Parts: sequence; C-alpha cells; structure tokens
Amino acid sequence: MQKTQLFDLDGKVALVTGASRGIGEAIAKLLAQQGAQVIISSRKIDDCQQVADAINAAGGKAVAMACHIGDMDQISQTIGAIREQFGKLDILVNNAAANPYFGNVLDTDLGAFQKTVDVNIRGYFFMSVEAGKLMRENGGGAILNVASVNGVVPGDLQGIYSITKAAVINMTKVFAKECAQFGIRCNALLPGLTDTKFASALTSNDSILKNALQRIPLRRAADPSEMAGTVLYLVSDASSYTTGTAINVDGGMLA
Repeated sequence: MQKTQLFDLDGKVALVTGASRGIGEAIAKLLAQQGAQVIISSRKIDDCQQVADAINAAGGKAVAMACHIGDMDQISQTIGAIREQFGKLDILVNNAAANPYFGNVLDTDLGAFQKTVDVNIRGYFFMSVEAGKLMRENGGGAILNVASVNGVVPGDLQGIYSITKAAVINMTKVFAKECAQFGIRCNALLPGLTDTKFASALTSNDSILKNALQRIPLRRAADPSEMAGTVLYLVSDASSYTTGTAINVDGGMLA
C-alpha cells in the first residue's frame, strides 16, 4: 500500500513572513521538509539568512528576502522579486505580526495602535492582494493567515492586538469567498499560548503564565513546531476542499 502524497509540496513556491524565528521559522522548515522552495522573510535579512542556511544545509531549498509588511513599498518589491526569480507563488503564509502594547486598552497610544493595525491588518491584506494576483496568473494557490485565539476571546491587556486578529479571521473569509473562482484557497490558523519570543510578555511572567495555563486543558504552552502541522494541512492538497475556515490550535482553551 503506497503512502499518501497529499502533503507533498514538491515544485511549490512558498513565502513565509515573520519566518526568522518562532512559529514562522517552524512553518518554513516543515514546508521545506515536504519539498517546497521556501522564501524566508522578515524585517532583518541576516536573521532570515540564518534560517535559510539551516534549511539548505538540511537538504531543503530556501532563500532569504527581507520584507517589513508594515511598509507598502516593501510588499510590492518582495512580490516583484518572487515573480522575477520564480515566476509564480503557490503558498503565502502571513505570519509576521506586531504587538507593541501590553496594558489597559484606555492607555493605548496612537503610535502603538497604528503600528499594530499597519502590520496585522494592512500588511496581511495587501500581502494577500499582491500574492493573490500572482497566484491568479498561475491558476491558483493557498493563503494561510496566522491569526490568534485572541481574535475570538480577547487576550488580557492585549486589546488592539486582539482586535486586529479578529479582523484577520474575517479577512480570511473575505479572500476565501472572493478568490475561490481563481483557484485560491484562504484559511487561518489560530494559535493559543505558544512559547516564543513574541509571547514572552506572557510566558516570562510567572503569575500571568500560571493564570493562562489554568484556562488551557493541556496545561502547557505549545512549542512552535506544534503549529506547523496544521499549516501544512491547510496549504497542501490534503485540504483541497477547505477554504474560509479557522482552525484553533490552542490546547483546548477555546473549548
């Protein structure tokens, strides 16, 4: 009996934003293991290159491209470079995110508000638009948005971040509905508490962490690698009839 090829990504070109560490790095490495040509992207090229080098050393295929998705020009330049170098894009993983403010919503300043919205909403939106145009030219593709359980139940002292992640969930449905005719699927991953530098405001504070774990049936934070399998499903042929959905990977928190 032959093994399934549903998760095979040979010949696919995948862009993963925020891939220099944490969840994005784990996703990029798994997609490369499954045969994809992966573009490692984040703001700092040196950090991206380290991940790309590790993938290439392990026998995978990866290149580094710096892109700050809060900058509209950099989005256009990155998709243009992908078009020129690879001629297509099969997979986009919107993972880069901003969460500069941790505190009561009434004390949110305009700078923190703007940065969070520019990256988490505008960045995801226009990266999806530009990538989607390239996918449309080549007969389809898959977009995966990394949202958050905070988009369903707002996180404590994470007001504007939670609001933007709720917007990402709805954005996922919009792109799913309007881009299906072009063979483009769009789904979302909703990570729960994950042990990353990005979540260090939660995981490094013992009292906050203890309170958070009490609401998680599995009683632990996730490792970034535990997010990657769901992403692989959502961008591969295994999910060919799945679009517009958001999958919780949260240790049971939302249950």
